Amino acid sequence: MGYRSLQECVQDLERHKQLVRIDAEIDPNLEAAEIQRRVYAAGGPALLFANVKGCRFPMVSNLFGTIERTRFMFRDSLEAVRHLVELKINPGELAKRPFRYLDLPRTLWSMWIRKARSGPVMACQTTIDQLPQLKCWPDDGGGFVTLPQVYSEHPDHPGFKNSNLGMYRVQLGGNDYVPNREIGLHYQIHRSIGVHHAAAIQRCEKLRVNIFVGGPPAMTLSAVMPLPEGLSELLFAAALGRRPVRMVTPPTSNGGSTLPIYADADFCIVGTIDPSRTKLEGPFGDHLGYYSLQHEFPVLDVERVYHRRDAIWPFTVVGRPPQEDTSFGEIIHEITGPIIPTVIAGVKAVHAVDAAGVHPLLLAIGSERYVPYASKRSPQELLTTANAILGQGQLSLAKYLFIIAGEDNPDLKIHDIAAYFRHVLERVDWRSDLHFQTRTTMDTLDYSGSGFNQGSKVVIAAAGPKRRELGTSLPSDLRLPHGFRNPRVALPGVIVVESDERKLTSDAEGDGSSLLAAFPLLVIVDDSELAAKTMNNWLWVTFTRSNPAADIDGIGAFNEQKHWGCTGPLIIDARIKPHHAPPLIEDPAVTRRVDQLAAKGGPLHGII
Repeated sequence: MGYRSLQECVQDLERHKQLVRIDAEIDPNLEAAEIQRRVYAAGGPALLFANVKGCRFPMVSNLFGTIERTRFMFRDSLEAVRHLVELKINPGELAKRPFRYLDLPRTLWSMWIRKARSGPVMACQTTIDQLPQLKCWPDDGGGFVTLPQVYSEHPDHPGFKNSNLGMYRVQLGGNDYVPNREIGLHYQIHRSIGVHHAAAIQRCEKLRVNIFVGGPPAMTLSAVMPLPEGLSELLFAAALGRRPVRMVTPPTSNGGSTLPIYADADFCIVGTIDPSRTKLEGPFGDHLGYYSLQHEFPVLDVERVYHRRDAIWPFTVVGRPPQEDTSFGEIIHEITGPIIPTVIAGVKAVHAVDAAGVHPLLLAIGSERYVPYASKRSPQELLTTANAILGQGQLSLAKYLFIIAGEDNPDLKIHDIAAYFRHVLERVDWRSDLHFQTRTTMDTLDYSGSGFNQGSKVVIAAAGPKRRELGTSLPSDLRLPHGFRNPRVALPGVIVVESDERKLTSDAEGDGSSLLAAFPLLVIVDDSELAAKTMNNWLWVTFTRSNPAADIDGIGAFNEQKHWGCTGPLIIDARIKPHHAPPLIEDPAVTRRVDQLAAKGGPLHGII
């Protein structure tokens, strides 16, 4: 829908009974986040908190809480944007099926950036301490902006063409930030703002940054869209929002440079980053389900804070998936998924698994065509494809990359995770199909590695016919190595087991031989009942708590010409280690307060 403002969106959702107004006072310190987590888990409506404790601005959450509501908000433009993607993949389709693309002129007409003299966001000014100080988890370092749109331009090539709109963490207070004058800006590696920051350092000058909050939802979605460098998020937002993006360049009293401001945002924080200065940012509950700890990150020196007269503060909650940002991933896949095979030859599909924290686990389906006449197929083209995948932007942050040959099962759907793992485990050969990259970069938020932004990767490539039938129940005569206990079947071919042992005993090979035929994967966990309870639990525990080079072992392990493999089951140590960040746990007192709000007669009764 081509909303002109967040207010139009809120009114539209309320008319269609997809948003509920909460008039009871709600505390932005933990309480609002607890409510959001519960309403999301219940598949509930968007919520407008009209009475925010200690703040005059209303807050709205769960706008993207279901994929159906996300599609509803873009119901007039989603198909047209998909058509644009189709034509980018194959321009010849326009001549073949011209009537399919009758919506193209309207979309192209809207894809421009309109310079405006002013806009609603410029109506009022405030200070950082007057903004909602949202805290999602008890140990968060302060209030955070969880749906920011961070705008910057390349210092060497200013202008919209070389701009970046990204969603990076913004800490409003706490730590050593000077109140109302400094805020923290946390961006992960492989983000385009990092290119702009590096250029500013090279020029020995400050980097101008504007942080937009709110506005039509098209801008929010565009800020998380993984567009190629050089492709403007603003133009994408214009296509998705069915109207040009209006940008205001405010005048300056001293004639210095300024950065454009999104005219229809609800809020805009204007400031600069001093390239020579950082401060501790965090901790913060992140999307892997743990706290990201305090680290040095850039500081934004705040100059002004603008807002609309009727401003609404949108927010979400970051935590163990699935959360509201799951809908972002789904809609992004719907829009951009078909374009991936055109970027990387041989790729049929790629899926960053949300339940595993997105970056830790990447599944791919490729082709194995290098030696089509060979009687015995082995991964060859798949390895070339895997290297190409790991060279693509944020895909390069993958820690575990599984890749299979689509020819072995043309009907396999990449989002059917249970079927995908069954396919892999039926075919994988641990003697040859593991390929490690050590001492490399990994997700900034992942603490399973050897240091900050440092860790390892493994490519597991499987091709060819089935090698084994997978077990679905524990063998009656199963004998585990000394110190291992409470085995459970997590999924076909996978056993999770608890242990206090740091390494397998010397007789492990003999004890584990009965596992070989039906259970090629053994995962050591802290709580086997938890890990085996659901597929999401197994994905989260296994892939967020392990570093491939350090935590993968195997029965009958060997090294041959610097290649590591094993003859027996593969073992992943997915226990929490001393250097890991702590998992996220709710505050019991806040939980009790929200229970009261949800009780009969309370404002949230029937919603959560």
